[in-house]
Amino acid sequence: MSKKTAFINCTILDGTKDMIPQENMIVLVEDKKIIDIKKSNDTLSGYDVIDLDGRYLLPGLINLHVHLPGSGKPSDKAQSPEKVQKLMKNPISRFVVRKMCANYAKTQLLSGTTTIRTVGGLGNIDSTIRNKINSGEILGPRMLVSDMAISVPGGHMAGVLAYEATSEEECKALIRKIAENKPDLIKLMVTGGVLDATVKGEPGVLRMPYEYVKACCDEAHRLGYPVAAHVESPEGVKVALKAGVDTIEHSAVMDEEILTLFKEKGASNICTISPGLPLAKLDPKLTGSTELTKFNGNIVLDGIISSAKAALENDIPVGLGTDSACPFITQYDMWREIYYFSKFVGVSNSFAIHTATLKNAEIIGLDKEIGSIEVGKYADMLIVDKNPIDDLKALRTPYMVVANGNVIKEPKIKKIAIIEESLDSQL
Repeated sequence: MSKKTAFINCTILDGTKDMIPQENMIVLVEDKKIIDIKKSNDTLSGYDVIDLDGRYLLPGLINLHVHLPGSGKPSDKAQSPEKVQKLMKNPISRFVVRKMCANYAKTQLLSGTTTIRTVGGLGNIDSTIRNKINSGEILGPRMLVSDMAISVPGGHMAGVLAYEATSEEECKALIRKIAENKPDLIKLMVTGGVLDATVKGEPGVLRMPYEYVKACCDEAHRLGYPVAAHVESPEGVKVALKAGVDTIEHSAVMDEEILTLFKEKGASNICTISPGLPLAKLDPKLTGSTELTKFNGNIVLDGIISSAKAALENDIPVGLGTDSACPFITQYDMWREIYYFSKFVGVSNSFAIHTATLKNAEIIGLDKEIGSIEVGKYADMLIVDKNPIDDLKALRTPYMVVANGNVIKEPKIKKIAIIEESLDSQL
């Protein structure tokens, strides 16, 4: 994008809670920021003019729960900790993995997601990619990263996307180790998940004791980092909130104690319907689910949906993320999470879009910079052919994406047919 660009003849959906379409608008951008929004067609001398011919211009989507090391293909098998560590120690294979993750970050951008928040990656690969994007060396979305998470032996993603802590002191030492690469947040794996559950009816079993979570939170906050936590059970939510976690990722059924803790701690609830739906709703022959994973998948899915509803009813901030790289969760399907949020949680299409843009920006503390079409904010924008308030599926195929000074016209993404066909059956 040149230093001065005018997007004319657009219909603006500004990302605010009560947004309504603003027709025949002009958005003027200079040095990556929006400098004016107006209706009249005054002189545009000195501007590169992009005529959007009535298309809908809205803020770029924000995905608050991303893992970059994976495409979401159901055929991709989880690697053992030993194999992952071997890959990361070899300079050649590490380079290949980093390039793969950078391509997946770019895919997020091409799909209309202009900001991502990674919550568990391989080594310091995520922060390296973030730095390369920020320097203009490679193309990608705005990134907030956690790099490796912290788990415990036998815990969720232990030895793969998370370090294993065996004491409170080791928790603090690992926080300091992660901080060496200047992440944007710290991620904890407080409970197990669906795929590593061993007991029917008991997904999200507590793995990280309160003392470990508290030690991690205290050290992270001392260093100025917010803390996100993978949690999929009521017990885990209570432990995490009492210990000082800032965002609960996934969540579970909320009782009065949990609601009170959310309010007392000022924490946010990150809704991720996407990973639970395939396990709970699709044919086990397709997903490779066992009776155990399907049963537990339903429990987690119901908990995520009910917790989002309860949070909204009690004025607790709710954000959205996809949990990309999980089976059937691609790096290009943030639009599906928005669709599921509307369908299962029962919010309006406009509120779902607002949540995926301005509300997500508020949760990560960037609402003064991104999240809405507003003078003074960065021109992180998504342009689509039809009105997504009428049909959220309009977000599926961007006409144009604007971010980091780049205008990407008619972005092309290679999609995974089996995932598209399977998930479309749930629309």
